Amino acid sequence: MQTYVPKLIARQPWRVVLPLLGLVLFGSAVLYSAAGGSFQPWAVTHTMRFFVFLAMALVISRIRPDLFKLAAFPAYAVILILLILVEALGFVGGGSQRWLNLGFMTLQPSELMKPAIVLVLARYYDLLPAGEISSWRAMVPTLGLLGVPMGLVMLQPDLGTALAIGFGAAIVIFLAGVPLRWFVGAGAAVAVIAPIAFFTLLHDYQRKRVFTFLDPESDPLGSGYHITQSKIAIGSGGLFGKGFGNGSQSHLDYLPEPHTDFVFATMSEEWGMLGGLFVLFVFFLVLRWGLRVAQNAPDRFSRLLAAGMTLTIFFYVCINLMMVMGLAPVVGIPLPFMSHGGSSMMTNMICVGTIMAVERWSGERRGSGGLG
Repeated sequence: MQTYVPKLIARQPWRVVLPLLGLVLFGSAVLYSAAGGSFQPWAVTHTMRFFVFLAMALVISRIRPDLFKLAAFPAYAVILILLILVEALGFVGGGSQRWLNLGFMTLQPSELMKPAIVLVLARYYDLLPAGEISSWRAMVPTLGLLGVPMGLVMLQPDLGTALAIGFGAAIVIFLAGVPLRWFVGAGAAVAVIAPIAFFTLLHDYQRKRVFTFLDPESDPLGSGYHITQSKIAIGSGGLFGKGFGNGSQSHLDYLPEPHTDFVFATMSEEWGMLGGLFVLFVFFLVLRWGLRVAQNAPDRFSRLLAAGMTLTIFFYVCINLMMVMGLAPVVGIPLPFMSHGGSSMMTNMICVGTIMAVERWSGERRGSGGLG
């Protein structure tokens, strides 16, 4: 095969690039239909963003492990400063203050914190002697590295992104070898604090989302409208769907945000259960690839990095699908590689590029015959 294919092409990670390309093109078709049969304003930009961020991911995949380690704490600090600037200078959109206008682009720093928290904690536990991981002294810096960005994101307010940051961090902490009793204790603390936080810290619209999740039919034309219409769209698609371009829920504007948070419902109405199984199968391939890369990683840092990035993508997928099917409150988390949105596409491609890098490190280690 390599006799006929140039090495530059043959050595690319096609086993993950091709499934992602298929998913993005399928997503572009859904966005084309959601726009009433028009490539603008969503389908073209969605596809173009993928190729731009794919190039970025391939560049990331060529970075050496020592550079990743060197950049971990500085990158975290820069993004933390950007989060602080959001509070001071950011503009409000959709009722939240999450974005910075950089002139040439609009940046959502909280999205960058998702891979950054995985990177910085992987580096922290890589530096930490194995015998100290279970000590309470080791948890103090961990809680500081996690608590500050989560607090800043909660102030925006953006509960979904804060949970995503916390999930990625929890995965790295668990896989690093922190004793299970710490997680049991944290769970007990959350169980005590959650009811108090629910009534004192959450905004009215956030509390309403939880009540809507518990009983969406109580206000089908108000707070329960989103999830009710989403379930109607998914259920009406049946096995084979209504056909491409024939989705009444999105075309007649019954389904809110058909191109972002509820793109899976838009797709399911037109492509049915078979379309949904295709989407799940592609995500299965990508996540299985990421976990295998983590399993075969050459050292602790690489293993934590690949696993954290893989499960960050998993969090996006899991929460979005549960959300649109009424199994979780609506928290505004897009579906990777299908929803229209530059920030989420960038975050997920950073994760993919980092996993590619770990895979390359493993290959180089095997090729050199070293076991570390």
